[in-house]
Amino acid sequence: MKLTKDQKVEKAKKLGAEIKAAEHVFFTHYQGLKFEQMDTMRTKLAPMNCKYTVLKNSQLANALKEAGIEINEVDAGEGLLTGPSAVLIAKEDDPVSPAKVLVSMQKEAECLNIRAGYVGGKWISGDQVKELSKIGTKPELLSHLANALYSSVAQGAWVLAAPIRDLVLVLRAVEEKKKSEGGA
Repeated sequence: MKLTKDQKVEKAKKLGAEIKAAEHVFFTHYQGLKFEQMDTMRTKLAPMNCKYTVLKNSQLANALKEAGIEINEVDAGEGLLTGPSAVLIAKEDDPVSPAKVLVSMQKEAECLNIRAGYVGGKWISGDQVKELSKIGTKPELLSHLANALYSSVAQGAWVLAAPIRDLVLVLRAVEEKKKSEGGA
């Protein structure tokens, strides 16, 4: 069933609102990707509150216009809206996890091509998306930060406790010396 012009406009508005509300958007070329691979990717993305959708380029262009995102060929890369396009819409504030899924799927299915990303209000290239995937996820980075803060506090406490510990050791040594002198 073909969509009417009004239905297409309504669908583009809905998608535009979705993209505008999203934290991050990644653009891919999916031609040659098997249904099972696409389904696997969607399954991996579901817990991250992400949506992977195949779109017509005109529909995507209208949705981006609705979202207030200008396509800059320099930043987004040439050919963003040429050929079969699919969009990953990430609603969470962690751009690394979806990027990791895209890059891992690209390793499995070489036909998947990461074209660009719109992360935090800025365009990044497909290569930059790959670099982004090498960074630790937000929970991993927070655990590293907590570990660093804990170890610095623990080291500080250990250094501050050293004079008291040394005083106790000296007093024990003096006590033992007096006991050995008194017993002799």
